[in-house]
Amino acid sequence: MKKPTPKVPRTAANAPHEVRIIGGLWKRTKLPVADKSGLRPTPSRVRETVFNWLGQDLSGWRCIDAFAGTGALGLEAASRGATEVVLVEQDSALLANLGRITTQLKASGVRVERGDGVAALRQRSGQGVDAVFLDPPFGDGQNEALYMAALAAARQAVRRDGWIYLEAPRTWSEDELAQMGLQIHRQGKAGAVAFHLLRPLPAQ
Repeated sequence: MKKPTPKVPRTAANAPHEVRIIGGLWKRTKLPVADKSGLRPTPSRVRETVFNWLGQDLSGWRCIDAFAGTGALGLEAASRGATEVVLVEQDSALLANLGRITTQLKASGVRVERGDGVAALRQRSGQGVDAVFLDPPFGDGQNEALYMAALAAARQAVRRDGWIYLEAPRTWSEDELAQMGLQIHRQGKAGAVAFHLLRPLPAQ
C-alpha cells in the first residue's frame, strides 16, 4: 500500500515560482516569483476577491502598489484598465524583474519606481489617487510601526472616496483604523493572510 505524501510547509525554497494575472487585458499572464526570503505574493483567490470588491473595470484609475514585490496587485489593476499604476520597490533584483515584465507586457501606463513605499506615498500626499495597495513585508509579525506609517501615508495620498487595500498577518480593528481616519469596507482571511479594503472616514 502506497504511503500518503506528507504535506510540506511552504518555505522560500518551495514557494510558487509564478503567479497569474486573473482578469482583464493580461488575463492568465504568468508573473515570475523570485526565490527571496519574505517575498509572499498575494494569493490568487485573495486577489480575485479584492478585485471583485473593487470592480472589474478600473478604467481611468490612478493606483500605487507601494510594496510591489512581484507586482501582482498593481499589474492586476493595470490589466483591468487603470490608466496610471506606480510599482514601488526597493530590492534591486525585484526591481529589475518588474522592469522586464512591464516591458514584455508593453504596459505603457505602468511605471516602476525604486524607493521606499512609505516615502513614495508621502510624496503623493494630496494628489487624490484612486487606490493604494499595501502589502508590506510580514517579517516576524513585529512590523506594526511600518504598517501604521504606511496606512497614514496612504490616507493622505488617496482621494476622499478612494480605496486602500491592506494585507497583513493579523486583522486590524475598526477602532485602530478609525484613529487613522480610515474605515473598513470589506475584509477577509485566507490562511495566515488577513486582507482589508478600506476607505477614508468622511470629514467631520
